[in-house]
Amino acid sequence: MTAALQYLFDALSLGSLYALGALGIALIFGVMRLVNFAHGDVMTFAIFVLIAPTTEAVAPLWVGAWATPLIVLTVLGVGAALAVLAELAVFRHLRHATPATTMMAAFALGFVIQNLLLALHSSRAKAVNLWPQLNLPVDLWGARVPALQMLMIGITMALLVGLAWMLRHTRAGLEMRAAAEDFDMARMLGVKANRVILVAFGMSGALAALIGLFMVNQTGLVDIRMGAPMMLVAFVSTVIGGLGSLMGAVLGGFLIGFVSTALQAWLPLDARAFRDAFVYLGVIALLLWRPNGLFITGASRQRV
Repeated sequence: MTAALQYLFDALSLGSLYALGALGIALIFGVMRLVNFAHGDVMTFAIFVLIAPTTEAVAPLWVGAWATPLIVLTVLGVGAALAVLAELAVFRHLRHATPATTMMAAFALGFVIQNLLLALHSSRAKAVNLWPQLNLPVDLWGARVPALQMLMIGITMALLVGLAWMLRHTRAGLEMRAAAEDFDMARMLGVKANRVILVAFGMSGALAALIGLFMVNQTGLVDIRMGAPMMLVAFVSTVIGGLGSLMGAVLGGFLIGFVSTALQAWLPLDARAFRDAFVYLGVIALLLWRPNGLFITGASRQRV
């Protein structure tokens, strides 16, 4: 029972990371039909605000030496601001471009962000000791669960509930839902497209930065390439959930988190190194069964 409870918390915490990443991608795709491949690099840039520019393997804290609430607000604000800046400087000028063009622009933007970080911080991964107390275990019904896992699960659930309320009960949320279902019709009915898109980019950037904070506390490292693996899994989560479906993106993230944790627990020791291969075989099987993902929305149609 204790082991099963530990696996449950492992799956929920990993699924929380994937769900938040997938949600950030789905928010942008829903209103722009853009898969923002720079999403992971936005996350990385926001996290590097924590440390001073250095080439050393152990990085001195910079913003990371501030009070906790100020650190969180600064990192989330940087993530949101960078995402909004990307929309204003790049994607707004490509509204009528083909999906291939916007995809290449997103790739290029990601490389620009990554190389800017490379110039400031070098390519070496750097150790960061941020809130080490969160890695201390807490006894919960016989299982010893790191406080960070409980915090990740709690914050993710609170954010999902808050986002669901915002989408249903606020003007900005209703406009985003309308845009996700039929962007052209929503715009014809008076929805201000630029405002909706800016809100979506800002929320997406803040979610990316939050994931970065969780990852830094888990690993104790920052690296200029740390966002790429998360971006890949988050994108896969949105695909299996149904591109443009916010609920599908969240469920897809938790599904991959649970499958990954289960395989890590049940596979023979010699086969655990190939866990990701088994996960992606499962993704292929699911897409063969449901090529459009678990949920299909109006976002699957071409945007103008």
